Amino acid sequence: MKILGIESSCDESAASVVEDGHILRSNVIASQVEIHARFGGIVPEVASRQHLLQFLPVIEQALSEADIGWDDLDAIAVTQGPGLAGSLLVGVNLAKSIAFARELPILGINHLEGHIYANWLAEGQWDGEKREDPPFPLLALIASGGHTDLVLMNDFGSYQLLGRTRDDAAGEAFDKSARVLGLGFPGGPIIEKTARETTNPAKLPRPWLRGSHDFSFSGLKTAVLRMAEAEGEIIPEHRIAEIAAGFQESVVEVLVGKTVAAAREVRAKAILISGGVAANGVLREEMIRQAPVPVYCPRPVLCTDNGAMIAACAFFQSKAGAPSNMSMDVRPNLSLV
Repeated sequence: MKILGIESSCDESAASVVEDGHILRSNVIASQVEIHARFGGIVPEVASRQHLLQFLPVIEQALSEADIGWDDLDAIAVTQGPGLAGSLLVGVNLAKSIAFARELPILGINHLEGHIYANWLAEGQWDGEKREDPPFPLLALIASGGHTDLVLMNDFGSYQLLGRTRDDAAGEAFDKSARVLGLGFPGGPIIEKTARETTNPAKLPRPWLRGSHDFSFSGLKTAVLRMAEAEGEIIPEHRIAEIAAGFQESVVEVLVGKTVAAAREVRAKAILISGGVAANGVLREEMIRQAPVPVYCPRPVLCTDNGAMIAACAFFQSKAGAPSNMSMDVRPNLSLV
């Protein structure tokens, strides 16, 4: 079963063809990073307009790289939410148009659920190690710019929310801290790169929220701001590296510590990490080092927003009997549970 996945929840115009939920036939992503970098963050109206310009060439390239035509597709899948309303509207209306014109079934996919299913894509593991499909029950950490959730997955489509962020998500904290340090946007990759320039990370707090599986990174972000302000108007380069390293160390320690503790508590057979923050190499390495069970994580390009994860998720939903839904509407605040 070949599914075309369309993803437009934020600023990436992405399309991918996935076969049988596992085989990645193509994965095309048109990023808007350079456009939004000048503003220090995503401008929703700009993102929507760029989707209109980019999507048709992206989809044509996805079909070309998969070496298939429209008649070879079995279904269309598209991100329904959560995300930016304008961006979602572009993707959903485009997907509906294609499904109607080609008489194909269409499935609306939860963006967060899609991130989880990136772990079912064959040869998607970041370290190249061959693994069987993740065993149930498993614990999924979804860490991105808008979400930091711990989810117990008992089976396909069966989710129990154990914890979520109470304020800033991990990715949002990366972006805001990078802006404070004058490092630019997006914050995740540049903070990871800058942190490598020192062996003396600054001492920053660990927001543990004892007795809860929830997360909170707003206070850590404020601590970075206060430390930067204490350096004066111009922060020395070595201090920027030290603060970046201290911030990353704190986020990684909390994400890994709370995930590992929750996995032990629920007796998970595996840990999945996904979302843009999962592209962080230090996070992946520490999770693998400390986890009592196997850890699954997609390659970095499949951690950030992409159409492949949407198509993979749609395959398993279709297999479970999910009906085509041409009447779907966008749901910007859609939750997983």
